[in-house]
Amino acid sequence: MVNSSNYTFKNVLLETGFEYDGDEVVHTKTELFCVEVAGDKIKSVMPNDLNKNAIDAKGWLMLPAFKDMHAHLDKNLYGLPWQAVSDTRKTVKDQIAYEQKMIPEWLKTSVERTGKLIDFLQSNGTHFIRSHFNIDPTSGFDSLKHLEIVLENKKKTIGAELVAFPQHGVFYTDTAPLLKEVAKMNIDFIGGVDPYSIDGSIEKTMDLITQLALDNNKGIDIHLHEVGVTGNKTIEFLINKAKENPALRGKTFVSHAFTLGHLSDLETERMAANLAEAGVGIVSSVPFGNTVMPIPLLRKHGVEVLIGNDNIQDHWNTFGPGHMLQKARLIASLYGYTSEWALSRTLGFATRYQLPLDDKGNQQWPKAGNDASLVFLEASCSAEAVARVSPVKSLVHQGNVVF
Repeated sequence: MVNSSNYTFKNVLLETGFEYDGDEVVHTKTELFCVEVAGDKIKSVMPNDLNKNAIDAKGWLMLPAFKDMHAHLDKNLYGLPWQAVSDTRKTVKDQIAYEQKMIPEWLKTSVERTGKLIDFLQSNGTHFIRSHFNIDPTSGFDSLKHLEIVLENKKKTIGAELVAFPQHGVFYTDTAPLLKEVAKMNIDFIGGVDPYSIDGSIEKTMDLITQLALDNNKGIDIHLHEVGVTGNKTIEFLINKAKENPALRGKTFVSHAFTLGHLSDLETERMAANLAEAGVGIVSSVPFGNTVMPIPLLRKHGVEVLIGNDNIQDHWNTFGPGHMLQKARLIASLYGYTSEWALSRTLGFATRYQLPLDDKGNQQWPKAGNDASLVFLEASCSAEAVARVSPVKSLVHQGNVVF
């Protein structure tokens, strides 16, 4: 890992514009450059100089490093022997009972395994992670403590924000006192899960979560798997709270929000407009099958839609890829984003909307002063990177070359 405070890359492939055939974008223009890094920022972007004493980027495409906006770093089976998901646990409460049994055993090796999982995510170009951590009577504060140890050990190579996640319910188990304590700690969001089906009340649970967020200057990011009336009411509750409390605007998210994939077109339009007005975002792992999320419509209304891997290898799901480009490719294939222009826009789901070119093809990244968090890929342009899930060759986090 390079920790020098000032260095330069040469032979860096950057996108410079679009090539058109009439009104259609048919190609992405690129050129080779030198990119100078100072500290954690990009200092300058200069014409390429083959003779310059610099790190050779070998013509690899440089893009903004990826952000995984929904993960569970504390709760995974990565690093343990292979284990597929069990068909015997069919409900969230089934999983809660299983976790209560297994968490004490998992905690024994969680520091080592979480480190390996972060290494895996980094190998696929991710430099920033929003991670939920269990807060419940079985875990106590240990999930958070172990996660903090790993993040401190890797603070030069990974960024993170943390969500206190009462996976076992706020009141279904005696988690409310723990949630009140953890809200005072150095975390970023207060979480929750299916308040009606787990705790039996939307209002009681959500009132506590929102008040803790307001009192402690935290955001909100709740898991909501419920569909139908209770799912809709929970989202509407958060919309109303965000409208009443401007401090929550832009800091309130609903993860999964599967109910949005089961509404009529008219209902979805109304909900999307209300989410946008309140500044409430949606975080999706891009499910498919019976639930295809209305991501294009949400984006049309200006709703912030964040994407994450969620389960990578755990007892909830077998198939998480741990690769944000694969998530972007899944979005492109699900919603028909197949053109050069559309594929280049889809990259934004992996980078939290930081893109080399704006919608008209004007170069907007990288610029002097930008955060030096970079990923280098064996690709000719971002459209190809998304469509082909191009190999990641190098990662830089805030000026530190990870590999």
